[in-house]
Amino acid sequence: MHRGRPDRRQDGGAVDEGEPLARLETKRPGATGGEGGADVTSRYFAIKVGVPEDPVTGAAHVQLVPFWAARLGRDRLVCRQASPRGGTLWCALREGRVRMAGTAVLYARGEVFLPGG
Repeated sequence: MHRGRPDRRQDGGAVDEGEPLARLETKRPGATGGEGGADVTSRYFAIKVGVPEDPVTGAAHVQLVPFWAARLGRDRLVCRQASPRGGTLWCALREGRVRMAGTAVLYARGEVFLPGG
């Protein structure tokens, strides 16, 4: 992850950053910093695995929250993902685990079958 400021386009449209990001060695680059009242502002790109920009990434915040909690000296953080759709996560670091709350969008439904079940 790189500390930085997200590109805040006036029109609110998607930012075409695919070509420069696709040239990076990493498969999943991201950027973090604080902006607009949030403790952490982030963006997450996974172009090499078919995701131009993830709107709100809980999995990324599992890594971001411990880093920023230690850096800011707090265990409760407001995290904003600055994608075109965007979203806010209210996160807490408790006993080495990240708890988060926010609004979710259902994008898939499925069933999991466990062995012996």
